[in-house]
Amino acid sequence: MDRFDFVIIGAGSAGEAAAHEARRRGASVAIIDRELFGGSCPFWACMPSKSLLHAAGIHAIGGDYPWPKASDQRDYMINRTERSWPDDGGHVRSLTDAGAVIVRGEAHITGPGRVRVDLAEGNLRELIGRSVIVAVGTNASVSELPGMSGIAPWTNREATATRALPKSLAILGGGPTGVELAQVFARYGVPVALVHSADRLNHRDHPRSSEALARGLAADGVELRLGTRAERLDARAGVDQAHRMALSDGSTVDGHEVLLAIGRTAPLTGLGLETLGVELVDGRVTPDESLRIADGTFVIGDPAGPEMHTHLAHYQGELVVRIASGDRVRPDYRAIPRAVYTDPEAAGVGVQLDEAQRQGLDAFEKTADLATTAKGYVAEAFGHVTIVVDRPSATLIGAFIAGPGAAEAIHLAVLAVKTRTPLDVLADTIAAFPTTARVMGGLFLEAAREVGAG
Repeated sequence: MDRFDFVIIGAGSAGEAAAHEARRRGASVAIIDRELFGGSCPFWACMPSKSLLHAAGIHAIGGDYPWPKASDQRDYMINRTERSWPDDGGHVRSLTDAGAVIVRGEAHITGPGRVRVDLAEGNLRELIGRSVIVAVGTNASVSELPGMSGIAPWTNREATATRALPKSLAILGGGPTGVELAQVFARYGVPVALVHSADRLNHRDHPRSSEALARGLAADGVELRLGTRAERLDARAGVDQAHRMALSDGSTVDGHEVLLAIGRTAPLTGLGLETLGVELVDGRVTPDESLRIADGTFVIGDPAGPEMHTHLAHYQGELVVRIASGDRVRPDYRAIPRAVYTDPEAAGVGVQLDEAQRQGLDAFEKTADLATTAKGYVAEAFGHVTIVVDRPSATLIGAFIAGPGAAEAIHLAVLAVKTRTPLDVLADTIAAFPTTARVMGGLFLEAAREVGAG
């Protein structure tokens, strides 16, 4: 058996971050993955989708970015030029150069600190780790909709990797994945229908952000079916042999391809967690405040929660090594940024007003219509900037933006929420003109005056 300080199961963003931090500290590391080192983000998710959004944005305003060029650039991004499968050699080399031991295969926990790997060539390898880190990520959830088994639905993998535009596309799910890919394909002329059971897109975000996303997608020609659910799928029963979905409101939508963007599921079943006394509840685990699920065993990334983001996975990956090494640190989730990279962008951090009030806080909200600001005028843009303030402490507890540069401007609020920056300091901070951050700065000043802090 091979012994290591850390045995990491999963080589996505969380696992890679943990491996590099462990090696930086001089610890021995084995990192295991059954598929691509690097995980979903560089190959099937964040990077290819943002590359395609960039290309579609240029194409939408008449720029020189036809689909073949966009597809080639995406292939370059995911390192599969002239291949059917991406090459993860860069991630492997980075880990190897750092001194980590690479193991390709299927991992199974067989007891405390013990991991068996079924290697790709059919052999077995037994590893012992002082600490075992579960970083297996998540896979796109597959719908059990009647009739779905009769087709080969797309997930984010097929959608971000396709080299040919579909004739038409029906999307189930209006979260970040659904809305981003809807805009990509609509901007390349594909008829797109998006079905979402909630009454608004990306419904966990601020309602004004949902409204801006809907306005943006509608302008690109996306057919939005909100507040309704798919109830049945009939393969090739639609116009021109498209698949047809029957919806709960009595209507139907057609799509030659059907994209599932209804959530993600962690592949924890069969991993062997029961050998540690860990019981899955609805397929999930609940780590403690130290990301621990059993003595010497930790979980990070998407399966750990509380949200699913590459940046959160990276944060937890580095943090868990510090925790396992004895540092007196704990994760702080008060200021997790969230972003959707459509046009307009939408971003947020912290709590919304109704959430704050449910928590018993004396909070209030300030908002600005971005279209009537200097940034809105010069960029011909619409959207909003909204802040949520805790009155007694005169601190920012939430901020939400839809409009140009939202995903960048939100980090002023991220830092403010993280550090509990006093409102009078935020009000006295100079932001460049004319920017979205400057609009938020004006709201800080208004709020400071309301609480008597400015």
